[in-house]
Amino acid sequence: MGRIDDLANRYVSDWAQLSPTGATYVGIDGYDDQLDDMSPAGFAGRAELTQRTLAALDSTEPDSEHERVAWESMRERLGLQQAMYDAGVDTSQVSVTTSGLHELRSVFDLMPTNGEAAVANIAARLNRFSGALEDYKTTLREAADSGHVSARHQLLEVAKQCDIWVDPSGDNFFHGLAERLDATGAVEADLRRGAAAATAATAGFGQFLREELAPRGREKQAVGREHYELASQYFLGARVDLDETYAWGFAELARLEGEMRAVAARIAGSGASVDEAVAALDADPARTVQGKEAFRDWMQALADKTITELHGTHFDIPEQVRRIECCLAPTSDGAIYYTGPSEDFARPGRMWWAVPQGITDFSTWREVTTVFHEGAPGHHLQVAQTAVRAELLNRWQRLLCWVSGHGEGWALYAERLMDELGYLEDPGDKLGMLDSQAFRAARVIVDIGMHLELEIPRDNPFGFHPGERWTPELGWEFMRAHCRVPDENLRYELNRYLGWPAQAPSYKVGERIWLQAREEAKARHGAAFDLKEFHRQALDLGSLGLDPFRAALARL
Repeated sequence: MGRIDDLANRYVSDWAQLSPTGATYVGIDGYDDQLDDMSPAGFAGRAELTQRTLAALDSTEPDSEHERVAWESMRERLGLQQAMYDAGVDTSQVSVTTSGLHELRSVFDLMPTNGEAAVANIAARLNRFSGALEDYKTTLREAADSGHVSARHQLLEVAKQCDIWVDPSGDNFFHGLAERLDATGAVEADLRRGAAAATAATAGFGQFLREELAPRGREKQAVGREHYELASQYFLGARVDLDETYAWGFAELARLEGEMRAVAARIAGSGASVDEAVAALDADPARTVQGKEAFRDWMQALADKTITELHGTHFDIPEQVRRIECCLAPTSDGAIYYTGPSEDFARPGRMWWAVPQGITDFSTWREVTTVFHEGAPGHHLQVAQTAVRAELLNRWQRLLCWVSGHGEGWALYAERLMDELGYLEDPGDKLGMLDSQAFRAARVIVDIGMHLELEIPRDNPFGFHPGERWTPELGWEFMRAHCRVPDENLRYELNRYLGWPAQAPSYKVGERIWLQAREEAKARHGAAFDLKEFHRQALDLGSLGLDPFRAALARL
């Protein structure tokens, strides 16, 4: 083990002590009864660790290619983490998807629940929850005093989430959690006391957002070019020309919709529209699953089958990675996401779906590609394989490094790859994949356009409000016209874009860079290029910024 690996491993140990919540997310044992210090001093302490590690990296030279990749990756990631903290983003960002509140709430989803010690840890965290939220309020107040505060709309939307989480007829999250656990005696009393305190604290936090922070919130949801450029670089790990990317989004969406019309004709007859093909698919009982538990089981069966078929043919999947668990999230905000395995793989990688209230029927043709995206060869293969590669990657690379453009780009690339490998020969499943791709292309246009308040091209291929400037209202109209997503889900999506600038485009832009990297590898290796070997080499680098990623591939 070299000096860079020693430094990286030491960083993980120090970070886990400063972020017990994060330790649970990545599966590091020993911190499940604690929560992060959410006060300004707590945020500053984690930033100081980042600064100290960056200084150590700058004075340490890598002594191998393996260490060079780790060195470049850490300097890029930690440098951008520090830049986001210095810009006031870390201490002020509250959106429907990400905030200190969301991190504190969702960590309970990943905690072990079997045995008295596990239940006692949950009880301890529940009883610390209100104190952590009080500290977080102080952080948000100080950030607002410094001129850093989220948009009023986002603050009010998160207040609504708080209402749903604690509503006995809604998610009833904390009391529901306590009721599901097997506890007796003092532990049971501690658990129920903690659930009541966390419920009250969450309701109080919603009131704080409405009455104190929202009046100070930004009127505009658009963040402007300076903020957006930093956020884009953070989520991609690469600098891109935002104006060129915005124009590319229109061309890519038009291309995908052309493909969709061709597939629609195969489904519903010559000249059929995409909507007519969708109606035909939705009317097919063989393509519908009723009940969210049955849908979870359908996802599990497809994920297991896919892993079995891919292993030994297109990928060599490590034994620990051949297990995935499909789960229904205990909330109902519509999010679909993946969580990686614990460090020892006792907790497997998991695919989650937070099913919106009222949705009981599920169209499988839409979600085959989702299973490929979240499972294999998407997030599960990528993330869990990285966790296995202790002989190639240090602990920071395996546990802490996540770059949205690299990871989400790979998962979207994986959807397209499955089409190339013949897994989407069914025209309904193929339409589902293309619709997913078009959805992500539309997000590139809307996210960049809304946050930079760009002019809609006068010659745009859809004739959509030419020459006008983007607003959230036009973003909603455009997404509804170009996506086949239920309004409940789409409303959450649009709120997500507005509150988490530059994250949503990282999927499609990340896929674009993955495809460019593959073409560059083909050009370098010529007739010797092997797709399976390319995937192995690329995934063995772990998650890293897309600029360091392409540089590392070029050296192979």
